Amino acid sequence: MKASAFVYPWDVNGDPEAPARIAALGVTQVTLAAAYHSTRALTPRHPRHRVVTAEHAAVHYPVDDARWRGRELRPYPAGAWAPGDAYGEAAAALADAGLETHTWVVLAHNSRLGAEHPHTSVVNAYGDRYPWAPCVAQPATRAYLTDLAAEAAVRPGAHGTELESLGWYGLAHLHAHDKTGGVGLGDAGQYLMSLCFCPDCRAGYGAQGLDADELAAAVRAALEPVWRGAPSDGGWAGVEKLLGEPQATATRAWRDATARGLQEEAVAAVRAAAPEGFQVLLHADPVSYHCGANAGVDPAHILSVADGVVVPCTGGAGLLTPFADQHRDGAVLAANLTVVSGMGGHPETLAADASRARDLGATELRLYHAGLASDGDLMAVREALSGR
Repeated sequence: MKASAFVYPWDVNGDPEAPARIAALGVTQVTLAAAYHSTRALTPRHPRHRVVTAEHAAVHYPVDDARWRGRELRPYPAGAWAPGDAYGEAAAALADAGLETHTWVVLAHNSRLGAEHPHTSVVNAYGDRYPWAPCVAQPATRAYLTDLAAEAAVRPGAHGTELESLGWYGLAHLHAHDKTGGVGLGDAGQYLMSLCFCPDCRAGYGAQGLDADELAAAVRAALEPVWRGAPSDGGWAGVEKLLGEPQATATRAWRDATARGLQEEAVAAVRAAAPEGFQVLLHADPVSYHCGANAGVDPAHILSVADGVVVPCTGGAGLLTPFADQHRDGAVLAANLTVVSGMGGHPETLAADASRARDLGATELRLYHAGLASDGDLMAVREALSGR
């Protein structure tokens, strides 16, 4: 199977040995970050630094000023961690090493946007804002995300893109010094804590026949036993048990339609800006009410919109099955496997994990992450991809 490694521009720029080292893994493609959220990352082999702190969500290329002039919501340029056209510099070096480059674009996950424009954020049933989570129901936010997708995806020389966080983001967030694990919210509690009550979402619930104030009160009442330790698992049945089937169904109808619409708009915008043959994939979870980097989608719908999906498979490849069951000829089903042992990955079992993923329908592999992995991890990847 074709394999691609995730890479940041700062893994490559300033390290002349990085492109050849990545190519030597046995991958033929890299998925290179063009727009990314804030992070703190190790660079264990870079000759000039060992830790890179990306202080806020940013693009790694010069934006088109004509596109963004006069708009309240616009991309933030990167600081010293990815100055200028850092993406373009890294992409050129990787291409010289014979690697095909696809863009990696993070969309509805931006803490600086929420801090500077609080009205754009998801608001839960208690009135708490989630600055890392732009509400994808708001028209201005949708327009921003759609234009960002088109601009960041279609960089010079790119053969395709992978769109991450193209849907609802909720409570779950890899936040610095996170202290939210004290109560086991479970799948159902996470959903209730991720419901948005901004003005646009309140109107959306109204269109579904719900009174937003009554719904918020119902969410709070449903969560009260959870705060005292009652279980809230059971998948969607657990949501219906906590909130009641009619209200649960109506909230999901609003949120599913909202996410599907944004996904259609963003993919269409990318295709309009891209050359013929440009591949568009989404990082996706086949359970449509799930939130996060792997956006919850309806498998049949998303495979009618995009060229395929990138599916998290480090904990097992079962999430591939709902996509494979669609039997879409030519669809890319990429199994995303973490190969950084210090981040819960298993590079030593990559060959076996890839084989299991292929049996469940995977057509390609994604390896997270060539820049973060130790030398030992990379050696295990090389051995797995070479068949040794």
